[in-house]
Amino acid sequence: MQKFLPVNQKEMHDRGWDEVDFVYITGDAYVDHPSFGAAIITRVLEAKGFKVAVLSQPDWHSTADFVQFGRPRLAFLITAGNIDSMVAHYTVAKKKRSVDAYTPGGVMGKRPDRAVTVYSNIVKKLYPDVPVILGGLEASLRRFAHYDYWSDRVRPSILLESKADLLIFGMGENQMIEIAERLDAGEDIRYLHDVAGTVYAVDVRETPYEGTECPSYENASSSKKEYAKAARIQQDEQDHIRGRVIKQKHGKIMVVQNKPMPPLTTSELDWVYALPYARAYHPSYEKQGGVPGISEVAFSITHNRGCFGACNFCSIAFHQGRYVTTRSKESIVAEAKELTQHPDFKGYIHDIGGPTANFRRPSCEIQKEHGLCKGKKCLAPKPCPNLEVDHSEYLDILREVRALPKVKKVFIRSGIRYDYLLEDGDDAFFRELVEHHVSGQLRVAPEHCSAAVLDKMGKPHIEAYIEFSKRYFQYTGEVHKDQYLVPYLMSSHPGCTMRDAVELALFLKKHHIRPDQVQDFYPTPGTISTAMYYTGLDPYTMEEVYCAKNPHEKALQRALLQYYNPKNQSLVEEALRRAHRTDLIGTAEHCLVRPTTRPGTARRPHPKAGNNKRKRH
Repeated sequence: MQKFLPVNQKEMHDRGWDEVDFVYITGDAYVDHPSFGAAIITRVLEAKGFKVAVLSQPDWHSTADFVQFGRPRLAFLITAGNIDSMVAHYTVAKKKRSVDAYTPGGVMGKRPDRAVTVYSNIVKKLYPDVPVILGGLEASLRRFAHYDYWSDRVRPSILLESKADLLIFGMGENQMIEIAERLDAGEDIRYLHDVAGTVYAVDVRETPYEGTECPSYENASSSKKEYAKAARIQQDEQDHIRGRVIKQKHGKIMVVQNKPMPPLTTSELDWVYALPYARAYHPSYEKQGGVPGISEVAFSITHNRGCFGACNFCSIAFHQGRYVTTRSKESIVAEAKELTQHPDFKGYIHDIGGPTANFRRPSCEIQKEHGLCKGKKCLAPKPCPNLEVDHSEYLDILREVRALPKVKKVFIRSGIRYDYLLEDGDDAFFRELVEHHVSGQLRVAPEHCSAAVLDKMGKPHIEAYIEFSKRYFQYTGEVHKDQYLVPYLMSSHPGCTMRDAVELALFLKKHHIRPDQVQDFYPTPGTISTAMYYTGLDPYTMEEVYCAKNPHEKALQRALLQYYNPKNQSLVEEALRRAHRTDLIGTAEHCLVRPTTRPGTARRPHPKAGNNKRKRH
């Protein structure tokens, strides 16, 4: 079997193919690694006997790239790539990024804004009678009418804007297999309206009777209250056990989302990850410097999918779902052994993780029969009494992998859910995490300290982080290691006022935390936090939520989190005055900044000037 699928007409002909069954168009460079959705879907189709060509980052200014494979026998498959094309292009300040990690050499400009829509419209114009199927994160999160941060308006379902025939949402292996086999059997895509995990559009007169209808595109566009209602319905029905069909009217067209496809079973996941991936970018990119995005995942292993943590600002719950499924120990160990044979392997497995690294089971037995609770969270604001916590299987896997020949270290970098970890009565995993699986520093995500803000985030209260931090450094000291804890923090999340930002700055000062980077809240399609940002309402209570939207106010909140940086002096002072906390401007120990020096006056030295020794977090 040849390592890579054909990426141009020559490679197609080299295989002896005159046509392909599917042309897979992606906004990313072609990386044949299971951390890339394009690699998984194309390998799955190949394993099922279909001929697939990969059209990577086609030039959308002409039609030449789009016609090089000719008319595919079954369909065009279109994705923006691993991340939303607008997020790939723009910072939260809507400024152009300088590097695209999913493009050869990190070069910008190799994909269009709103890549899915652009690619699909080109294909539909060239081949109007060939089915077009959308998938991937950009399409999945935009499947309903959605607030678009970059144009600052509500846009219709991407299915309609793109003129595509069908949209796959979530993790799409089983949807893709079913669609491919039914198209191959001669079924018309216009009537494939019963595939779980897909979205289709029909005339309103053909609206199915089943399911629930959410506020229309027109209503959601004109009323923020209606938008908030729609957002809640869409989130609440994303459960493969109890979720219902969702309908949303767009003029004379009804967009219909079928029930979610059940997540892959353990045996199905094992099969997917055992497919013959090259685990590298296409060799044609070598002269351009390779694809930066593979560096972090080249020697990493994904062991699970789904996250019942379901933070409000995270897209995982709306895309992968809250139900956790896992690969078998045998499958994970087999992949680890394969990594050790790679010529570039240096003895370090960078991660055995997933959306949340330490989830190896559903949160409770109840959800296996009834689905995850509607409108409730398993871990926030406090862990549910029904939560079942067990790290023994995960720990067993880590022990076996780190004992393999050629393996020096196995790190965990993809995120530990510390509030879940604290609920485990057995501290064996916690201790071995500290002793064996931390690469100098462990990154975790408290995000904020204000209970009011954390409630809007869907995160646990800060006491959980404080307890975790205490035990982390206790265990670190017991094994005589010099390790650090690096918290992810977010400014300007809906619900965060200037006084909340000041509270966080004081928390950071008290605990000697000096973050090198701070993330502003980024409103991306499909999250509850984005619905709050756009509407100013909490979709679950319909109460008003304060949202910082002015760029200067957001800069003030961000500056408070780095109050110690001299460059932020004037911003921090202004923020404190706005928050009516001028008591924090001065030379006393409790103050955040000293007052700005006025002309004709000398700045008094700080009592501890010169002592810039950094304390451990």
